[in-house]
Amino acid sequence: MFKRKLKTPFYALISSFINVVFYNIPLFKLIYNNIELGTFNGMLLISSIVITAIVSNFFIFYIVIYLLRRVGKWLLILFFIINSLCVYFIINYGVLIDSTMIGNILNTNYEEASNFLSFTLLIYLIFFGILPSLFIYHIEYEKANLKSFLLHCSLTLLFLLSIAYVNAPNWLWVDKNSKTVGSLVMPWSYIANTIRFYHKENKQNKKQTLLPDAKITNDRKSIVVLVIGESARSANFSLYGYDKNTNPLLSKIKDLHVYEAKSSSTYTTAGVKAILDYKESNDLNEILPNYLNRNDVEVVWRTTNWGEPKVNIKNYQNQNYLRELCQGSNCDYDEVLLHQFKALIAKSKKNKILIILHMSTSHGPLYFKKYPPEFEQFTPVCKSVELSNCTNQELVSAYDNTILYTDYLLDRVIENLKQLNEYNSTMMYVSDHGESLGEKKLYMHGIPLSIAPKEQYEIPFIVWTSDKELQFKKNKTLSQYNVFHSVLDFLEVESPIYNKDMSILKK
Repeated sequence: MFKRKLKTPFYALISSFINVVFYNIPLFKLIYNNIELGTFNGMLLISSIVITAIVSNFFIFYIVIYLLRRVGKWLLILFFIINSLCVYFIINYGVLIDSTMIGNILNTNYEEASNFLSFTLLIYLIFFGILPSLFIYHIEYEKANLKSFLLHCSLTLLFLLSIAYVNAPNWLWVDKNSKTVGSLVMPWSYIANTIRFYHKENKQNKKQTLLPDAKITNDRKSIVVLVIGESARSANFSLYGYDKNTNPLLSKIKDLHVYEAKSSSTYTTAGVKAILDYKESNDLNEILPNYLNRNDVEVVWRTTNWGEPKVNIKNYQNQNYLRELCQGSNCDYDEVLLHQFKALIAKSKKNKILIILHMSTSHGPLYFKKYPPEFEQFTPVCKSVELSNCTNQELVSAYDNTILYTDYLLDRVIENLKQLNEYNSTMMYVSDHGESLGEKKLYMHGIPLSIAPKEQYEIPFIVWTSDKELQFKKNKTLSQYNVFHSVLDFLEVESPIYNKDMSILKK
C-alpha cells in the first residue's frame, strides 16, 4: 500500500486520527449538544477536546507500537474491531460503556448475545472495524530510536499539559459531564471500565461473610415464593395505573399488595444482589438463599436467567436442567419454572420453604420471543433486533405482551399456593431493574443509576399471602433491600440482623 515505510510517529498519528474520527462521533455529538458554540469558551472546549483526543491517542499508540512492535499493531486492530461494536450499541441503543455496561456484557450468555445479531451490526463491523484494521495492517513503519522516542513523548506531554492549562475555565463542564464523557471515549472507556469491573469482581469472589445464625422458633408450615422479575418496569403494569390492561388476572385477586419501589441499580447482577442482601453495602454478605439454607430452611432456586451472586444450595435448577424435565412448547418460556411446582413442594420434609424463581420474561431486545404466541394480544409488535427501527407502538406492544405473560405466571404461582392448604403461603414479586423503550432515544437498561431515567429504576413490588391475619404497613416506596427482612417475617425466622423497619409487615 505504501512503497516506503512510515516513521513510527506518523503511523501512530494516522492510527490516532482514524480512532478519533471513526469511533468518537457519539462523544462529539454529546459535546455539541451540551455547549454554547457561539461563545469563545464553547469553541475553545470543542476544538481542544478534538485536539486532545488526537494527541493523547497518538501518545499512547506511539508507546504501544514502540514497545510491542508487531504485537502493538495487532492490539490496535483489536481496538478498532471492538470500537466498531461499541459505537453500534451506543448509537442504536443509547448505551454508555461504563463498568455497569461492562458487567452486563461479560454476564451475557450466548443465547442472549445472539439476539443482537443484525445486518446493521455487520455493516458497522465491516466498515468501521475490519476495513480500517486492514488499512493500518498493510502500513509498514520503521522503529524509532530511543532518543527520538523520548523526545516525542516529552513534547507530547508538554503539549497536553498546555491544552489543560488553556482550558482551565472549562474544567467545571468537564467535571460535571465526566461520567458520560468517560463512557464514550474509545477505546479507553471499555479498557478502564473492564479493569474496574474485574477489580470489583475479584472482591466479590472472596468468600461471602457469614451472617449471625438464625433460629426457627415454631413448626408452622410456611412457604415463600420469591419471584425475581427481569427488566420489568412498573409503568407498564395496569396495577400501577397503566392504561392498557396488562394485568387482567392479578387485578382480580383480592388482598393483593402493590407497592411503589425503586431498584438499587439498572443491571441484573447488582439488582439481584440487592434483592438478596440484608442491607445496602459493597460488602459480600451471605445472601438470602444461602443464609436460610444454612439455617435449616428448605431452599430451591429455579432460573432461566443469569447474573446472580454465588448460590450455595443443593436444589439449584437452571434452564437446561428444567427443560430436560419438561415437555411441551411452553417449556421454551418462563413457564418452565413452574414445572411440577406442587410436587417440588411435596418432596420437602421441612416446615419452612423458600422457592426463588429468577425469570427472564421482559429482557430485550427481542421481546416477542419471550412469550408464547397466544399472549401476543397487543399489536403490532416489534420483531427487529434494531429497536430504533421499530415504531414506538410496535416496541411498547411487544414489551406489554411480556408483562401480560408475567401476569399469567404470577397468577399461576398464586393459584398453586392456594391449593396448599396446610401452608401459610406468600408470593413476592420484585424486578431487578426497569427498562427504557425509546424514551429520550434510550433502549433497554444499564445507564448509570445517577443519570438513569425513571423507566430504568421504577419497578413493581407485588405481594400476595394466604394468611389473612397478617397486617401490612401502609403503602410507601420500597427498595429491593426490603425483601430480605420481609421473607424472614413471612417464614417466622428470627435473626440478629432482622430489621423490623425494613419489613413490609406490621408486628
